[in-house]
Amino acid sequence: RIAWVKYPGLPSDSQYELAKKYCPKGTCGVMCFGVKGGREASIKFMDSLEFATIATHVADCKTLLLHPASHTHRQLRDEQLAEAGIPGDLIRFSVGMEDPDDIIADLKQALDKIS
Repeated sequence: RIAWVKYPGLPSDSQYELAKKYCPKGTCGVMCFGVKGGREASIKFMDSLEFATIATHVADCKTLLLHPASHTHRQLRDEQLAEAGIPGDLIRFSVGMEDPDDIIADLKQALDKIS
């Protein structure tokens, strides 16, 4: 149900070598991923979250998610989003300090609603 993941802590990430160099103790809990099904599926995923907070900033002590195409960049047309490097399925995810099982359960139940 996830199309792709962008996180510099993953060996498959294009920025992995730089992350190892500049963050030798590990990277932070902010990542991006794409929901299979594109923009509409991503919006449904976001609307289905029950535990995590939808917010325009990241790196808080609580779990935050954002769908830029329908939130911070909602005024842009699809062509403009593409030019800005913001795919319609993009979700920004900042992991908080809550119990990991609660975070995972919320993501799972939201993903379950789109498939």
